[in-house]
Amino acid sequence: MTDPFGFMKIPRRPVPARPVEARLGDWREVYAGQALLPLVSEQANRCMDCGLPFCHSGCPLGNLIPEWNAYAARGNWRAAYDRLHATNNFPEVTGRLCPAPCEDACVLSINDDPVTIKNVEQAIADEGLRRGYLAPSPPERLSGKTVAVIGSGPAGLAAAQQLTRAGHTVAVYERSDRLGGLLRYGIPEFKLEKEQVELRIGQMREEGTVFRTGVHVGGPAGASDTGSGAVSLDAAHLRRRFDAVVVAVGALEGRELPVPGRELLGIHQAMEYLTCANRVREGDYPASPVSAEGRHVIIVGGGDTGSDCLGTALRQGALSVVQLDINPVPGDTRPDHQPWPVYPKVYRISHAHEEARGREGTDPRLFASATLCFEGDAAGRVRALRLTAVEPVARRPVGDSERVLPAGLVLLALGFNGPERTGGLPDGLGLTWDARGTFARDAAFAALGGPRASGVFVAGDAGRGQSLVVWAIAEGRSAAAAVDRYLTGSTELPSPVSAFDVPLTA
Repeated sequence: MTDPFGFMKIPRRPVPARPVEARLGDWREVYAGQALLPLVSEQANRCMDCGLPFCHSGCPLGNLIPEWNAYAARGNWRAAYDRLHATNNFPEVTGRLCPAPCEDACVLSINDDPVTIKNVEQAIADEGLRRGYLAPSPPERLSGKTVAVIGSGPAGLAAAQQLTRAGHTVAVYERSDRLGGLLRYGIPEFKLEKEQVELRIGQMREEGTVFRTGVHVGGPAGASDTGSGAVSLDAAHLRRRFDAVVVAVGALEGRELPVPGRELLGIHQAMEYLTCANRVREGDYPASPVSAEGRHVIIVGGGDTGSDCLGTALRQGALSVVQLDINPVPGDTRPDHQPWPVYPKVYRISHAHEEARGREGTDPRLFASATLCFEGDAAGRVRALRLTAVEPVARRPVGDSERVLPAGLVLLALGFNGPERTGGLPDGLGLTWDARGTFARDAAFAALGGPRASGVFVAGDAGRGQSLVVWAIAEGRSAAAAVDRYLTGSTELPSPVSAFDVPLTA
């Protein structure tokens, strides 16, 4: 166990990010090159090794956090690495991207600062990689069963790796030219360098997983999808070729902002903008076709995607960046109606917000603000956004609060409405839609749609709706267990969540 009095003697000290000036001058991760181990080992000793570790409940993967904290505190990185991977296929990803609800569920956070769980997780994953612990785990024997996984985001990759290790022959179909889904094109390089994705793909290939890029499942077989450059493949044909299919296509149907002026040039969905920026980093474009350089940028939406747009716009050289959030500014402490151990809505500063404050001296967010309309110039390009303050609960406009902000680029980061509605994927696999606009499924991830949907399973955001990367991985693991049971009659694969489980909420 860790030092039983460590939390009393050692204050919380998160790993410091690189200086803002350095980060804004490149696209490397915010922690790149930072010395993690001495600080992380000390911080791991703050873990109390609780009798009832609620951090397990805060994490949908059920990560064995007290165990790998204890190993990290002692410098036993091999054991810590193994315990980390016992529940998580991609801890180097969650250690970088997850907002760490486990920390808000830490028992220490009842009356003190929680353990820096996220920093410890990333340090263990990175140190294990440095020491050469990342190795393939191919199955001892093959089952003779075949599984197609549609989508190579975190849910699809987790499902594919689990099923491959169980002995099934797995092929992953990805319509983009590169693997990783949103990890590749939706997450900026400064949050996740793509080398991390490539290393895992390499491991999975050595284990036996087969990958097919540039294949858009859901169109007439053999036809070229000129919009994406992918070859379309009939979904029904794919289902006939495989014993089971896992649908992990994400929830990419972006929410719209139906206000006057939406048709003006220079207004884009956030994911289009982020994809273009990532393609520049991949070498596809010399410069982004949707760039913030030299423009006044307004981001509509106060979530993580908006924060990613903010950091990207700052690195591209925006003249100014404002982020609009319709919600009121949260308080600094946990509100009474969101008691421990739920993940509370409090005032948080992302790395991008920190960078904006470092450059401009102020928080770039305007809270309790809603867009009324866009205004354009004679060429039909957006030049301004008119907004109003809104009431906290009803969100009705506040009188005499209208103002106009200059805008040369507007990015809509309003979230997602579920899987894309176009294409023949649902019809080809017998999928149906639920009331939330996602693919209907039962608690065991099996698609609902009658006999045609038999053997089809839905994992990740395609069934849950937009969520966290840690939920996507948990769903991928659980869906893999359901598929294994369907194919063989039983399973030894872990199933950390059901399709209807929800995060800890008040």
